[in-house]
Amino acid sequence: MGPAVTDGSADPRTARTRARLRAALLAACEERPLDRVGVAQVARGAGVGRATFYLHYDDLHALAVDACAETVTRAVDALHAWDGAPPGPDAPPALLGALLVEIEARAPVYRSLLREGGGGPLGELLHARLRQRSLGELRTRRPADPGQDLTASAVAALFTGVLADWVHGRTSATPALLAARIWRMLLAVHATARLTDGTP
Repeated sequence: MGPAVTDGSADPRTARTRARLRAALLAACEERPLDRVGVAQVARGAGVGRATFYLHYDDLHALAVDACAETVTRAVDALHAWDGAPPGPDAPPALLGALLVEIEARAPVYRSLLREGGGGPLGELLHARLRQRSLGELRTRRPADPGQDLTASAVAALFTGVLADWVHGRTSATPALLAARIWRMLLAVHATARLTDGTP
């Protein structure tokens, strides 16, 4: 089975081939949705044959997940880019705004990889990684708090869903405004969670 996330290969040729395949997929998604992109098109864009493609990935979905990995890592880091206490509601992390600027600039790619409602390769990976990171930080910072799994799920679903609606044009905001609104909502989720005692 092909890897979900790569670039850990000890073979530089493998790393270069996978990098070319990722770049070719993203370039193809600039022009058409992922479900209309074919393996032959991606292989041709990467300058490799179909057989080489299948040496590295089981299918286009596996490649798409790999191609999304860097964006997911940056998104998760952007939402946790602070030490000690998180910034207040009027000071979203600068990395979050910068990431949204880049996403807006390549909106066709993100519309292809992040489906409405938060699905697609990017949405699935983003939700899973963000929930995992949020849960880990909650357990470290507030180990006695109840309902940490629910809070982590809410954080992941909120960010992934709002981002998906934004790239698909279902909500209108500049990157800076969206970063501010997302940050306020995430802080509200955490504040609400701290007010509960884990009982209905």
